[in-house]
Amino acid sequence: MNKKYIDKNVIKGEIILLLASILWGSCFLFQKKGMDYIGPFTLGAFRFMIGGSLLIPIIYVFSFNKRAEGLRAQYGKKDLIKSGVLCGIVMFFAATFQQIGLIYTTSGKAGFITAMEIIVVAIAAIFITKKIFLNIVLGIVIALSGMYLLCITNGISVQMGDCIVFLGSIFFGFQIMVIDKYSKIYDVIKLSFVQFITSGVMSAICMSAFESIDIGSIIMAVGPIIYTSVIEVAVCYTLQVVGQKYVPPVIAAITLTLESVFAVIFGAVFLGESMSLKEIYGCMFMLIAVIIVQIPSKKSYIIHNKSQNKEHTI
Repeated sequence: MNKKYIDKNVIKGEIILLLASILWGSCFLFQKKGMDYIGPFTLGAFRFMIGGSLLIPIIYVFSFNKRAEGLRAQYGKKDLIKSGVLCGIVMFFAATFQQIGLIYTTSGKAGFITAMEIIVVAIAAIFITKKIFLNIVLGIVIALSGMYLLCITNGISVQMGDCIVFLGSIFFGFQIMVIDKYSKIYDVIKLSFVQFITSGVMSAICMSAFESIDIGSIIMAVGPIIYTSVIEVAVCYTLQVVGQKYVPPVIAAITLTLESVFAVIFGAVFLGESMSLKEIYGCMFMLIAVIIVQIPSKKSYIIHNKSQNKEHTI
């Protein structure tokens, strides 16, 4: 396998993840707005079920994972469903803890705490015998420093909401790891579909158990529901699965934290929110971190892409 081919695929994966981060940055406002009318489980049930349903026609038209056909004999539909359900369970807990935590903490602190998924991914990767390079460690430190400058304005004081969001960041870290594993085995669109439907069903069960269903409130929240269903779930989460086929998990995690940077930029451009010098420095730190993790030794990229079969690296 030549290096030019490998670099091209890594760059392609990074561009896909960057696009997901940009679009995710636009979704945060709609998440907050939706919760003005409905609870987190209701919002989750609608956005995941609708987002999953939007993938049905795509499944019959496209197949983004060419290896899926060759692996069909080895990994059948039952394996795909089991893997997708596992991804969906992890994503349900990640999204739910983050959404509930936002009720009790500021969006800035939530953004910083969620970025801790980088550390979770790095630690998890080391425990499953993947390698980590010095530039990755440096990128993590710079990224977290940037997130602090970007999100924390009045110092850190730990509250209940912060702890809930932190639980979500742990699950987001594991979600990145399971996607890293299964996106290289199965058709990514089918995997995303099973993942979304699983999260939607779990959200619907919790909605029925813990929240009151009011049709009027749901109608009021139809705008945020549609936007998050289409952009956040159907588009962004699917782009994540596709992008992670080519990008090592820690680098993917760092790239995905740019979501907070773009959220601040969208707020400044479309809502007239001003950016302080501290926030600008935070954005610069985040961009520097993403650039740094793109220049590891060629060996790291080669080993990762050979892991399409067995091995992995960061």
